[in-house]
Amino acid sequence: MLHALAGGVRQVHARGDIQREGASPQFLTLVLEGWACTYRDLENGQRQILSVLLPGDLVEPFGILPAFADHSIGAVTQVTLAQIPPHAIRATARVSPRIEQALWWDLLVAIAIEREHTVSLGRRTASERLGHLFCELHLRQQIVGLCDHSRCDLLLTQSELADLLGLSAVHVNRSLQDMRSRGLVSLRNRQLIIHDLTELRDFSFFDPNYLHADTARSSSSPEIQWSAQ
Repeated sequence: MLHALAGGVRQVHARGDIQREGASPQFLTLVLEGWACTYRDLENGQRQILSVLLPGDLVEPFGILPAFADHSIGAVTQVTLAQIPPHAIRATARVSPRIEQALWWDLLVAIAIEREHTVSLGRRTASERLGHLFCELHLRQQIVGLCDHSRCDLLLTQSELADLLGLSAVHVNRSLQDMRSRGLVSLRNRQLIIHDLTELRDFSFFDPNYLHADTARSSSSPEIQWSAQ
């Protein structure tokens, strides 16, 4: 059923636009492969990245589309995505309670991630923000089987990390050096290597409960996992 929904597949090159702010979206966008992000451009030329989209993420809630987009969607890497008519995914949810549950869970987690992002911008130090983001990206990839215990992809540049965390690129670099000196993480070939996950979570005040990972694992099965294969 899910494969049937994801029939309208297209690719977008790295750093290309998937959707521009102000457009009238006709489809729900589902990321199948690669990394994408939502963002807002400011009149002064600066950009705020609002969210990072990983394989399996829906950009909008599954039930309805806005009349116009209040943010842009951009490809961080080359992205393979599916364009799904809202009526089709609603019909699928009506006939499959497990798919409906998974879609509601997806919306719940998306809102929880936004709340944590707000907390980071308002109350965490630069190093804590970066560490918290690393913990989140690691766990989100682990949930969908895209990393092992100690390492995961980190496909954002330092400039993109700065745009996401409300920092300058220089501040991001200093925070990375701080965490390296503490023996918490290192970066190699666009991969994040976590040397002590427990210590990194404690340092960043990361509580994984907001991602509801246990719910995802207990309710997941091959037929409800999105895949580009």
